[in-house]
Amino acid sequence: MAEGRMNLMTAKEAARYLRVSMFTLSKIDKGGGLVPYRTPGGHRRYSLRMLNRYLNSSRHQRKEV
Repeated sequence: MAEGRMNLMTAKEAARYLRVSMFTLSKIDKGGGLVPYRTPGGHRRYSLRMLNRYLNSSRHQRKEV
């Protein structure tokens, strides 16, 4: 479990990784595309695995349209 914690990104890092704005990342969260972990202080944290799954699923959705 400690290994998983080391791979968590902040919202700013996740937005940069996905190449979207912080506003867009927030919209993705609210739309259910991502469900970030929350720190005790309420900050969002994203795993690399979660972000990659989102990227893969969004690519597949675009191809089907």
